[in-house]
Amino acid sequence: MPYVYLIIAIITEVLGTVSLPLCNGFTRFVPSLLVLIFYGLSFYFLSLSLKYMNIAFAYSVWSAFGIILIGIIGYLFFKQKLDLPFVLGTLFILIGTIIICAYSKTIMH
Repeated sequence: MPYVYLIIAIITEVLGTVSLPLCNGFTRFVPSLLVLIFYGLSFYFLSLSLKYMNIAFAYSVWSAFGIILIGIIGYLFFKQKLDLPFVLGTLFILIGTIIICAYSKTIMH
């Protein structure tokens, strides 16, 4: 169940981040409300995963997949350009996260 909590935390964090540019500096009510709801849910589910997982592991996975997914969504839906340094840096983040997930002994409490 801790991995399910972490996945939900990642998805809701990404939804909150995607809602940020839509709220136009918190001047639009519905997108602003979505930001607050999604970030609140994200931290709630992250906290549930921390009952079972090491904080360093959970936060690194949460952050890494948030960065990767936001990069992809920004490219596909917001027409943001991804240059070579961004792609390489994101690839290194992904590789590091895979190494942590595959080989770290400090995942669970």
